[in-house]
Amino acid sequence: MVPKRIYETLDPEEQKLWHSHEFEVKSGMLIMPTPSTHKGRGDKWEKLETEAMKEVIGLYGKTWHFWQVDKGDELPLGQPMLMGSLSGGHQANLDELLKDRNERFSVDHKDKAKLRQGIPEPGIHENADSWWKEAMGTSVGTSAE
Repeated sequence: MVPKRIYETLDPEEQKLWHSHEFEVKSGMLIMPTPSTHKGRGDKWEKLETEAMKEVIGLYGKTWHFWQVDKGDELPLGQPMLMGSLSGGHQANLDELLKDRNERFSVDHKDKAKLRQGIPEPGIHENADSWWKEAMGTSVGTSAE
C-alpha cells in the first residue's frame, strides 16, 4: 500500500492496476485481527483499529495472488493474478460474503462500519479501481486529479 502522493506519481496506465481502500474501510470489510496481546480488551483494540483505518482509507493497494486456496489447491498452481477489491456495496452481498470471516474473527462488519462513520473520505483518484469501472461500462480517466 502506498499513500496518494506516491500513487499520483505513477504512470496513468499503472495507476489503473491499483485499488482504493475507502469502501473496504467504511463498510467494515477490512479488519485487523485482534492480536493475542489485546484479547479480552475489545474496546481498546477497536479504538486502535479505528485510528489505523484513518490512515488506511487514503492508501492505494496492488495485490498479487499466487495461490488460489479457495480452489483447494495444495500448491500455488498457475499464473499469479492481479486482484482488486470491492469498491461499492452494489458489487456483492457483504452479509453473505463476510459471514464466515465475521464468525472466524468474532467481528461484525456492520459494527465496524458504524465505528468508522466519522472517518473522512479523502476521495478516490479517477484511475483507481479501473476493473470495476470497466466492468460497469464507466470510462476510466488517464489524467491525475
